[in-house]
Amino acid sequence: MVTTDALEDYLEVIYIIKKKKGCVQNIDIKEHLNLTASSVSIAIRRLKEKGYITQDHSDRKSFIFLTDKGLKLAEEIHERHHFIARVFMAIGVSEETAYKDSCKIEHALSEETFEKIKEHCSKHMKDI
Repeated sequence: MVTTDALEDYLEVIYIIKKKKGCVQNIDIKEHLNLTASSVSIAIRRLKEKGYITQDHSDRKSFIFLTDKGLKLAEEIHERHHFIARVFMAIGVSEETAYKDSCKIEHALSEETFEKIKEHCSKHMKDI
């Protein structure tokens, strides 16, 4: 079963690949996350069912597109991930650990808590 946290990770990966390559296919996600094709297919099906992505099957290739709903969520997840990692790095955590830990935390924080962290950091920490 694919969890909500995992689906959010998939959305973020789709967003990142789209920004880097301009288009996204299942194989790109598979390689980026180092997963099996079947795992990616299950997640893609769930994302489509939830209205976060669409797929275009043309020229024997299948391209993945974020819907407006999916793009909005992917951008929010991406912002949380990078902001939290930057906060961790600002207090001395190594970049690798900061990104690993921020990936775990980004799903658990409420919107209120995240906004308060951002507010606090903007007042008290430079370069965040």
